[in-house]
Amino acid sequence: MRPIEPLPLNHSWPLYDLRTHLAPVLLNPDIARNDAALAERGLGLWRCDLVDNRLEWTAGVYDIFGLERDLNVPRPLAVSLYAPDSREPMERLRDYAIRHKRGFTIDVDIDQADGQGRCAMRLIAAPVLDDAEQVIGLHGVKQLLPQGAPASRRLDPTIFVML
Repeated sequence: MRPIEPLPLNHSWPLYDLRTHLAPVLLNPDIARNDAALAERGLGLWRCDLVDNRLEWTAGVYDIFGLERDLNVPRPLAVSLYAPDSREPMERLRDYAIRHKRGFTIDVDIDQADGQGRCAMRLIAAPVLDDAEQVIGLHGVKQLLPQGAPASRRLDPTIFVML
């Protein structure tokens, strides 16, 4: 199993650290704003609206999950593609992030919907707050990890040279 226990202590971080956790994506604004460039690097941006659990993904996230780009993906379908030993820790961290207004980073395994098999993905998430400081959503980055990559709490910068 990829996650290391206890999850909140090893994977959770305060919102003021968001830029640190997303630094590799933020380094190059041309990449950060270019959906195709992100997807080529195994990266995708995502958002989940907590009112209705509506997901918004860039192309790279669809590719990681092995789903057709621009498909309307219900959250239960996305969650079902997490390997069983990754799904529960991800959901626990998600709940913790919403309850405590903290970000998190976790490496998980995904069973791709297109039958390509299992892949490793780094999930970085942070709460979206409204004007009243209430959590109304989550957003972040999902990164395809190279085969055999060790677990980590940061984006893997080696992905940026894999062109």
